[in-house]
Amino acid sequence: MYTIGSFDAKTHFAALLERVSKGETVKITLRGVPVAKLVPAEEAQVIDRKQLIADMRRERVGVRLDGLKIRDLIADGRRY
Repeated sequence: MYTIGSFDAKTHFAALLERVSKGETVKITLRGVPVAKLVPAEEAQVIDRKQLIADMRRERVGVRLDGLKIRDLIADGRRY
């Protein structure tokens, strides 16, 4: 993995994109602290929406509001 400071990354952004397009990963730092990572688009995580929805439905099984009303929850959320 190639590491570069934020100032140099801004200055040489086109060259960094070229490196990333060839499969390399670039870590960008700000004052020595890692703040971002450039990765090739092929490595981006693809979210399976159907699986995500199934997981959410499975997690909510058995969850009850115990007498609370949705309108009360919405109104309470607007106060904050």
